Amino acid sequence: MYRVAVSNKGASGFIVRSNGKEFNIDIKGTAMTPPDALLASVGSCLGVYIRKYAQGAGLDLKDFEIKVEADFVKEPQVHFKDIDVSIDLKGLQLDERRKKALLGFIKNCPVHNTLKSNPDINIRIG
Repeated sequence: MYRVAVSNKGASGFIVRSNGKEFNIDIKGTAMTPPDALLASVGSCLGVYIRKYAQGAGLDLKDFEIKVEADFVKEPQVHFKDIDVSIDLKGLQLDERRKKALLGFIKNCPVHNTLKSNPDINIRIG
């Protein structure tokens, strides 16, 4: 099971801890905001799957960059309507068949699949 603990550290900041590691979240922008962290999770999960695909396919992929962008819908309930992902393979050229195979493979990322499945989030005060 995956577990994350989030501790408030003042008016706008939080410390996120998991598996002995931590990072800061701050809604005022002095660190990553919660929406930034969500988009970072999407991008980094897709990155893991790009790397897995490249290794399995024997591709010489030394470096790549993923940009993830989204805007909030303004009316209630505020949420991201669309999340746009752009992948730069830093010069590695793929034919259309290989691009399609890569896109199909990376969509197996569990973060991507979780967001697409619209999971129930059970909240309790204890």
